[in-house]
Amino acid sequence: MIRATLSRRLVAVSLMAFAVGVSACGQGGAADPAEAEAGEYERGPHNGRMLRDGDFALEVTIFEEGPEPLYRLYPYLNDEPVDPRQVQASIALTRLGPSVDRFAFTATEDYLTSPTVVAEPHSFDVAVVATHAGQQHRWAYPSYEGRTIIAPDAAQAGGVTTERAGSAFLGESLPLQGRIEITPEGQSEVHARYPGRVMALSVELGNRVRRGQVLARVESSESLQTYSITAPISGVIMAKNTNVGSITGNGEPMLVIGDPDQVHAEFFLYPRDAERVRVGQRVEVLSLAGDHRINAPVEAILPTADITSQTLIAHVHLPSQNGAWRPGLGVRGTVQVATSEVPLAVQTKAIQPFRDFQVVYAKVGNTYEVRMLELGRRTPEWTEVLGGLEPGTEYVVDGAFLIRADIEKSGASHDH
Repeated sequence: MIRATLSRRLVAVSLMAFAVGVSACGQGGAADPAEAEAGEYERGPHNGRMLRDGDFALEVTIFEEGPEPLYRLYPYLNDEPVDPRQVQASIALTRLGPSVDRFAFTATEDYLTSPTVVAEPHSFDVAVVATHAGQQHRWAYPSYEGRTIIAPDAAQAGGVTTERAGSAFLGESLPLQGRIEITPEGQSEVHARYPGRVMALSVELGNRVRRGQVLARVESSESLQTYSITAPISGVIMAKNTNVGSITGNGEPMLVIGDPDQVHAEFFLYPRDAERVRVGQRVEVLSLAGDHRINAPVEAILPTADITSQTLIAHVHLPSQNGAWRPGLGVRGTVQVATSEVPLAVQTKAIQPFRDFQVVYAKVGNTYEVRMLELGRRTPEWTEVLGGLEPGTEYVVDGAFLIRADIEKSGASHDH
């Protein structure tokens, strides 16, 4: 019997007293008392909420097995099913804000249904009206999820900040790979002016030298006179191709000097990306270890491609940072290749996971509630919003994870 089934499912219908909870900040925030409901109501045969008024009852369910959640209402008289064609019903959902969603129902099979989708979040104050046999029945109850109340001083203590959702400029970025090299101006080859024998050599590989410093003495093969060879630039001996007694004049440099403080990043541009990168565009350069970062412009793009890698080379100037950028080490880069305005966006750091959704937390007064988002393009700073949030909505930017923790602690479940 339906009556027996309902009796077994009966749970005392009451709104539990809710003590002031500790907020996510631990500073005395309060959760909404209605959230203590947590499923404490009578459930019907379809696991919905049973609403009773005398001998008449209405089971309210949200059918979520299809592509979109829809209301289904099952009417009963003396706990026996009633032909839904004998019942007229409507539901009004008052959301935080406030806004009101209205539902009108028609009979189908053994229930009443509405074609209107129950939009997320399923958090609202519910008002139900049903008419049967000329008698009208009314009910009202809260059904909240993802909602909490936090006092202003508690929110401030927890570092919660907000801003209003609106348009934003999103930059399209391109990742780059490259390496640090000494600039052409920062390196020099040392040659003997006249062929001859090396009589003295005062430097070794890795030694630091200054401009004008005597590096070697060579005896000319023609005049037999000895002359000095000096450093054309200051720097470090990067290559050494001679020793005392060696004969110079074969075209190979005796020494190569490089200044490790004069460096740039050389980034490889594949043909599909080369046309999108321009001189003057800003590049964020990051060492592979992640301990050094700088933002600098593209200063040159070489017009010819490397035969082996089939890439063009983009040069990005790096100022001296006390040896932070070492020649030969790999680096990563990110270049902004395009910027476009989107009508609605939120700061990327504000987005939090909630159930199977990506959400932000809207703020209305001292109440915070989830907003399930349909997202578009994303950058480290901004994320485009395609649906789920109204322009102008105040949302949490900093401290969003604290709001999430407070909601999870308060037990605002997905229940109807």
